[in-house]
Amino acid sequence: MTSHTLQRGAPALALAYLLSLGACGGGGGGGSTPPVTVPPPTGPNVAPLLVDAGPLGLSFNLPSVKIKICTPNTTQCTSVDHVLVDTGSTGLRVFSSVLPNAAALPQVNTTSGGTLSECAIFADGYTWGTVRNADVQLADGQGSNIEIQIMDDSTAVSTAPAECKLAGPSLNSPGLFGANGVLGVAVFKEDCPACASNPLPGNLGAYYGCSGGVCTPVTVALGGQVQNPVYQFSTNNNGLAIQLPKVAAAGEPGTNGYLILGIDTQSNNQLGTATVLTLDPTFGNFTTTYKGTALARSFIDSGSNGFFFDDTSLPACKTNTGFYCPASATNLSATNQGVNGVNSSVSFTVVDTDTVFSVNPTFSAYQNIAGTNPLKSSFDWGLPFFYGRRVSIAFEGRTTSAGAGPFVAY
Repeated sequence: MTSHTLQRGAPALALAYLLSLGACGGGGGGGSTPPVTVPPPTGPNVAPLLVDAGPLGLSFNLPSVKIKICTPNTTQCTSVDHVLVDTGSTGLRVFSSVLPNAAALPQVNTTSGGTLSECAIFADGYTWGTVRNADVQLADGQGSNIEIQIMDDSTAVSTAPAECKLAGPSLNSPGLFGANGVLGVAVFKEDCPACASNPLPGNLGAYYGCSGGVCTPVTVALGGQVQNPVYQFSTNNNGLAIQLPKVAAAGEPGTNGYLILGIDTQSNNQLGTATVLTLDPTFGNFTTTYKGTALARSFIDSGSNGFFFDDTSLPACKTNTGFYCPASATNLSATNQGVNGVNSSVSFTVVDTDTVFSVNPTFSAYQNIAGTNPLKSSFDWGLPFFYGRRVSIAFEGRTTSAGAGPFVAY
């Protein structure tokens, strides 16, 4: 359940990823939590985070890192840049066109001997490709023989299964996807626990065994599914934090921030006084109350390029379909509540997307962009929420000073 950016002029809310929705795994204070200035972190567990227009210059509000992907137990490696950092999906997915050593990565086979492939369903389309093993490196974090997805893999059946195509158009290239890959670091360990017992778990996507040009839905044990790479690192593996500076109201050409591995494991990743909202362990959600309506499937998602929620009082844009275009900057607020009962009031502003894009057409970082939400009963706190904050994501079953995940803190 997450999204990521597409180019301007495309429908709002790009890729709300749905496979992770099947994951399994008192009262409190709270109050208003406005963005605050946080000192830049330093240390080997910190990776540079870039917000720019993406590999083809068409995206906005796209936070990305560079990841090294290696053939297991070798020095045959490729560093892939513009890998979207996505706190709403699980697993590393990279396009074969940007990974020269993709064919050298060992394929994962099903129990019946077919090549394991996956249909990953997002809010506005799907990707298709094989599951392979790779060694993965990010900052000083390293994981061995991690299951990842190679999207648009030429060794897979070229045409995705019919039920996969029902999710919408293909997003199976960097140009359509808006990035060279996606690093899914949601709170869950695997991407589709429901797939361990059901070969076609509703609209959650599916795994397939492919042989002789024919692909058949299969169940996949948790350990064989696409994994959250950071969860598999040997250290700093209980979560991570994303830290970005504030962005000017009119937007900026781009900005730089940090991805910090671990929570309470180093001096630079302490929770401190952050507000902790525990999450529903099945779906990874909390409740956002907006204008009196409680939205129980809400989430914080670095992969979404705006705030996404339903409000019929906000005019729709004429050019950038799906975004809001109020006549003047509109100040709004909502209250987030964790499963632990802790409340956090968040203030935000919505501006005319058509205007800010036309005035600054080369900018790629915007703080006040919002649009409609096709995921009902949810408020999607996308990348604008991260500007001026440090947001921590604690993984399910991992311990921190605030207790075990899953939770978010800011």
